[in-house]
Amino acid sequence: MTNKRLYHIGFGQEDLGTSPPTIALLSGDRDRARLIAQNYLQDVRLLSENRGLDSYLGYLPNNRPILSATSGMGAPSLSIVVNELVQVGIRQIIRIGTCGSIQPHIPVGSIVISSAALCRQGAANDIAPVEYPAAADPFLTVALVKAAQELGFEHYLGITASVDTFYEGQERTNSANPDLRRSLRGITEEYRRLNILNYEMECGTLFKMAGVYKFAAAAVCGVVAQRTVDEKVVLEQKEVAVKNAITTAIHAVMNYFPSL
Repeated sequence: MTNKRLYHIGFGQEDLGTSPPTIALLSGDRDRARLIAQNYLQDVRLLSENRGLDSYLGYLPNNRPILSATSGMGAPSLSIVVNELVQVGIRQIIRIGTCGSIQPHIPVGSIVISSAALCRQGAANDIAPVEYPAAADPFLTVALVKAAQELGFEHYLGITASVDTFYEGQERTNSANPDLRRSLRGITEEYRRLNILNYEMECGTLFKMAGVYKFAAAAVCGVVAQRTVDEKVVLEQKEVAVKNAITTAIHAVMNYFPSL
């Protein structure tokens, strides 16, 4: 039987061995996918670097196989990767990302675990209608919350605004386009009043895909910007925020995955 390597991710089912993983940790940043593989997994094997969508097969300390994969930035790229990961047998996906807080009580350096998403994404509209719920898997989400509690990380659980653009869609005016459309002016304050916690760019589409494709999805993001203070990413605290998000996901999989 010829191994069917998927066009974008660059590997197929046969590349995953006789005990293939069913869970993937998905990062927008290829450097983060490599960091997870090199620092948190054992017996790591590079599966593909196709199109910059790096994927690694590794093992947790309990010998459970797991993928660390790159989705690329934004929902359109993620939708391609997730579709192909499901084709090769992945049934649980945890997004490990970064985000900007829009609530004053959520500081840079903390983590946000998304229970659901307000999904303002074109890619998601190709998956399901606008009104289709973008909800995280409750079991994976509870596992992430328990992990963050046990690790002592400052964490927040709630609804995420998942949008397509980093600048206009998140009401940033300090960019090449300071003149936002009228529909976007004041949108951050509106979302704040709706008790939305943060901005990011992928999990709404991921959650809708999970509902339609019948897999489990969750998301944990390190907070790297405090939008009630400034538009800028705080690079000095990004490393700890990302590390805590990764550690939370690994702890959740290690300790609660067998019961999912």
